[in-house]
This record gives sequence, C-alpha cells and structure tokens, in this order.
Amino acid sequence: MTIKAFVLAAGAATALAGQATAQETWTMTTTWPSSLELIETDKHFVDLANKLTQGELSIEFFDGGSLVPAGEVFGAVESGTIQAGADWPGYWAGRDAAFSPLATTPSLFNAVDYVNWIQQWGGAELYNEIYGQYDMVYLPYGVTNNESGFRTNERIQNLEDLQGKRLRLSGLEQGMLLERLGGNQVSMAGGEIYQSLERGVIDGAEFSTPNVDWSGGFQQVTKYWATPGWHQSASVFGVMINKSAWDALSAETQEKLQIAADATLLWSLAFTEKRATEAYAKFDEAVEINRYDDETLAKVQEMANEVIVETACANPNSAKVYLSMVEYIDDYAQWRDASAPFNLGRTPNGPDAAALRDCAQ
Repeated sequence: MTIKAFVLAAGAATALAGQATAQETWTMTTTWPSSLELIETDKHFVDLANKLTQGELSIEFFDGGSLVPAGEVFGAVESGTIQAGADWPGYWAGRDAAFSPLATTPSLFNAVDYVNWIQQWGGAELYNEIYGQYDMVYLPYGVTNNESGFRTNERIQNLEDLQGKRLRLSGLEQGMLLERLGGNQVSMAGGEIYQSLERGVIDGAEFSTPNVDWSGGFQQVTKYWATPGWHQSASVFGVMINKSAWDALSAETQEKLQIAADATLLWSLAFTEKRATEAYAKFDEAVEINRYDDETLAKVQEMANEVIVETACANPNSAKVYLSMVEYIDDYAQWRDASAPFNLGRTPNGPDAAALRDCAQ
C-alpha cells in the first residue's frame, strides 16, 4: 500500500469512528421555574450527568416554562419533542392515579423510606413500569422529607380549625383526605399561590419544604404556619426520558446516568434538610408556628389509611404501588423497631396490607 493510500484509508477509518462515537445531544426542561429552589436538584443531576458522560452525551437544560408550560412537560417527553423532562410524578395523577404514590404519600413514607424502597425494595422497577406505559424511562433522583404544612392568616391547630377552609393543596389522595377532614381543596399552580394568599382568594396554602416556601415569599403574605405537613410525608422527584432516546444510548452511558441519579438522590436529601433547617429559623422569626396535637395527628393517620385503600382499590396500578410500599413498611419494621430509638424514623401505622392485597389481585 502506498503512503497516499494508507493516509486515505486512515482518514476514512477515523471518520467512521467519529460517526460511531458521535456525542448525543439532549434537550431537557423541568416543571420548576428558576425562582423555586426545587430546580437546584434538577441542575445538580444535569451537571453531574454531563461530567460523567462527557464525550458521549450532552444535556442542554432549560428552566421551567422556557420551552413548554409545566403541565405540558410530560407530553413533550412522551412525544419525543424533547428527550428528557424533570418532574414531580403527582402532577400526572390525572393520567394514572398510580403517579400519586410515586410522588408522595399522606402520612406514610418519609424520605428515607422512599430511598430504601426505590433502591432495594422494588420501587425503581415500579416507576419504570408505570412511566413505561407512556414510552418513558424514569430515574428518581430527588427526595425531600415532609412538606411544610399550611400557611394561613388564621391559626390551624386541630381539625375544628380546618372546617370550611379553602386551602391550596396538591395531590389526589391529599385532596380527598382534606375534604374528609372538613376543608376544601383548591388546585392551582405554584406560581399563583402568593397572589391568591395576598388577595384572600384562598384561606391558606401548602407548597413544599420550608426552604422552597421561603423562596416563594409566603412569609410575606401569611401570619401562621401549621406543622407538620401530614398531607405529604415525603416527596420524590426525577427525570422522564423518552424511551427511544434512552435506547439510542450505549449501555455504558445509561449506567452513568443511573449513577448520576443515585448520587443526586442522596445529595438531595442532605441538601434539602440543611436548607429546610435554615429556612425554619427564618420562618420562626417571621410567622407564628403551630403544631397539631397528637390526637389530631392520630385521627389524620386513621383517615389517611382509609383514603389510601379507597384510591388503591379504584386503580390496579395504584393498588400495586401501595401494596409494595406497605409490604416494605411491614418488612423493614422488624429491624426498624428493634433498633429504636437509633433508627431511621417511625414505623408508620399505615393501612393493612391484606386490604391492599385483595385490591391488587
């Protein structure tokens, strides 16, 4: 072979290799605007994923609302208009009620329970089973502990104080539970809460953890804060990935994205707990903080269990998710209770697994 032929052959081989290893580029957005601190978890995942997949995948991230409205992120990923979208699964409960427990639970899981369940008790598989029905892969990568609770201009300390209150509340089971407790659920986007409180359109509202609520300015338009947030005892966040875009990646790149998600999941817990602690101290100076008594919380738990069983029995996917959750609680209780008080939270007095098992069959 002449030198000229060798050079031409080498150049052709290099070009083919370049095509074979061409970097994938994804467009990703979120349901969160830049003004809400929840977006920090999305950004942390993207930054880590881009570092781990350098040369293989580049994710271009856009703040919520800059590409599509928050409520249209699901459809944009499902259709392949964008490759990835960060979310809170509960926003899609209208499509399938099972998205609700994948996002949060009323008086059931705490943040560590979600992490345990996702990582070791089969939770990750259920996320992908439910999202997979919409041609998506799902990577849970964010978790927060219980939501703050209601922010109002009248004290709420017991069930009597809830009677007739118009309260902004997110979640399927959460709305059902509130109405049974005597309140009225009002649904609205997070960006509308501040003005609705300011104008008296609603009597109170919940949104997220103390740090996120502080970033929303709720301390400026309310006087009281009722704790704890029994309606959402923890929340999960993650990224929806279009199945075709996921399948186009190499197994190595897919594994790196999973590593980025797992690392961000742990980071998010410590980050949000630290930020929530800092925000609590600021709220303590700005508003009056009240706590429900134990009798009230016990009644809430009892009614929450009823709502969970009812919603589970109305939807096979919900029954499957909730049954898996309660079986985890029962299984983990053996060691959690034995290690008390040096354990990872309470064992919830949740619904009976037998009732959920009957619905799941």
